[in-house]
Order: sequence, then structure tokens, then C-alpha cells
Amino acid sequence: MKNGIHPENYRLVVFKDMSNDEVFLCKSTAETKDTIVYEGQEYPLIKMEISSTSHPFYTGKVKLVDTAGRVDKFMNKYKKFAK
Repeated sequence: MKNGIHPENYRLVVFKDMSNDEVFLCKSTAETKDTIVYEGQEYPLIKMEISSTSHPFYTGKVKLVDTAGRVDKFMNKYKKFAK
């Protein structure tokens, strides 16, 4: 690895999956103003929309999110091709 190109300010950070409230602690350089108390200590908090604990690829569960009727619109458009 080249010297001087990697960040030096790694610190412990809590990442929180907002879709299922799972939290995990690891080192990161990500900046945040939020904090959380985790296992009796205060850490910086990074909020995530999805992680390996909620992503369908890792969980094996398909989660269908319908935004503004897009799924219904798609199903109606292609139902003539259904067998």
C-alpha cells in the first residue's frame, strides 16, 4: 500500500439500520454529529437505510415496497403476459 493516502482518523462508530433498528459497532472515518449510548459508552452514530441485516439478498426475504402505486401500475401493464 502507498504511504500517506489512507485516512488516519479511524475511530469506533455505531451504525444503525433504520429499517429494523439493528446496531453494530466498528471503526470508521465517516463524519457525523449524531451520538448514541451503546453498551454504556457514547459513540458517534451513522444512520443507514439498509444493511446486511435487512437487505433481501442477505436475509432471503423479499420486501415489496410500493411507492405511489408503481407496483400496481406495473402489474396491470404486464398482466396480459401472465400464463
